[in-house]
Amino acid sequence: MRLSIHHTTRYSFTAPVVHALQRLRLTPKSTQGQKIIEWNMDCENAHLELEYDDQHFNHVTLVSVEPGVQDVIIRCDGVVDTKDHAGIIGIHSGHLPLWSFLGQTNLTKPGERVKSMLGQLESKSDDRVSFLHALSSRIIEAVEYKIGHTDVDTTAEQALAAGAGVCQDHAHIFIGAARAMDIPARYVSGYLMMDDRIDQEATHAWAEAHVDGLGWVGFDVSNGISPDPRYVRVATGRDYRDAAPITGISFGGASNGPVVEVSVAQQQVEQ
Repeated sequence: MRLSIHHTTRYSFTAPVVHALQRLRLTPKSTQGQKIIEWNMDCENAHLELEYDDQHFNHVTLVSVEPGVQDVIIRCDGVVDTKDHAGIIGIHSGHLPLWSFLGQTNLTKPGERVKSMLGQLESKSDDRVSFLHALSSRIIEAVEYKIGHTDVDTTAEQALAAGAGVCQDHAHIFIGAARAMDIPARYVSGYLMMDDRIDQEATHAWAEAHVDGLGWVGFDVSNGISPDPRYVRVATGRDYRDAAPITGISFGGASNGPVVEVSVAQQQVEQ
């Protein structure tokens, strides 16, 4: 499947910026199940400082905001070919050892509610894939997908207690629970083409767990499936903070938060 992606992020500041840096994880890489045909990034009122690959092998673009401005626009446009590998990414790569994905973070750390949920699931050490699918199903039963009930600082335990959250929360609960069962797990940010529309609500997030014999396998808790050709992986990390599309610092004016526009559409491939 060939996907055409357009992603625009607009930031406004409460006062003219004195100094600001933005770290952008918005450039996908070719990997198992996806090939980047074309990818372009354009920044308005900001300019490139440097590019590098971080500890998770994500491609990072560091930009500085021009002093005195109050608005920044970041546009990404690209074309990606995808194939169905049943969500399997394969062997571990990157700069961090596999065991580093067993340690909990503040966002994933299980509390009593996550531990209780795990206690209700039957775990078979020789069938980790079935257990992980059952875990995914249990999470979406317990945490309804609802916008506006959580934010980027909400922990897995808090989202489970609220009984409502978004894809980020589902991924954090899954990751924390998997790690508690001694299964390496990580967070993934990227894009998903929904079947009923081109314009998406935002970027998407899901989780990957490392299964012996298969390697990394994706689980989209919010949609109850493993990623298929409608998905494009952009960044991974131990939690949202490692894989966030945009993070940064600013002096002179606080950010009002981003306004995001995302469209993902299937593109016909010429024979």
